[in-house]
Amino acid sequence: MTPEPQSFEILLVPEHIENLRGGSAADRALRVALVEATGETGASGYPRYRGQGVEADIDPRTRAIEALLVDGAELDLGLTAMVAPEGGKRSGRAQGRP
Repeated sequence: MTPEPQSFEILLVPEHIENLRGGSAADRALRVALVEATGETGASGYPRYRGQGVEADIDPRTRAIEALLVDGAELDLGLTAMVAPEGGKRSGRAQGRP
């Protein structure tokens, strides 16, 4: 059995660019947060990750975000959260808050 990842990079992107061709979602992210395993299990039943104002329950097998809080609140309408692709390259311009 493969051990669960200890961290993920979460991208918050505008919904309307999620499936846009060309360019990566990582380069268009409004906010990027590195979350680390807490050792807890969230209400969703998946491992909980926390960091940089973001708290998420993530299925480590599928890399799907099952629950998410940003600065203690639900995600704003019009934004989508996704786990950054493994080994993906970012420009670094979207660190922290917009």
